[in-house]
Amino acid sequence: MPKRDPGPSVKDPELYEKLRDEGDSKEKAARIANAAAGSSRTSVGRKGGKAGDYDDWTVDKLRKRAAEIGIEGRSSMRKSELIKALRSH
Repeated sequence: MPKRDPGPSVKDPELYEKLRDEGDSKEKAARIANAAAGSSRTSVGRKGGKAGDYDDWTVDKLRKRAAEIGIEGRSSMRKSELIKALRSH
């Protein structure tokens, strides 16, 4: 299978390819590959962030976060749909 061209904005094409092969979306793979290239690889993707659980967020806050990362159709989503979209993006 020919390699995909992630474009010039991806800083770690090998990691990008690995993540795409594992089934991650283009956006998620690029985000992780760029974060790994800009910091210590051991800290990228480590659990235990400070954001809290999406279940505790209001629908308004969830929609604002979805807008920040560019999730389409967020204005018509219910809370559970927003949470699922945010977690899988």
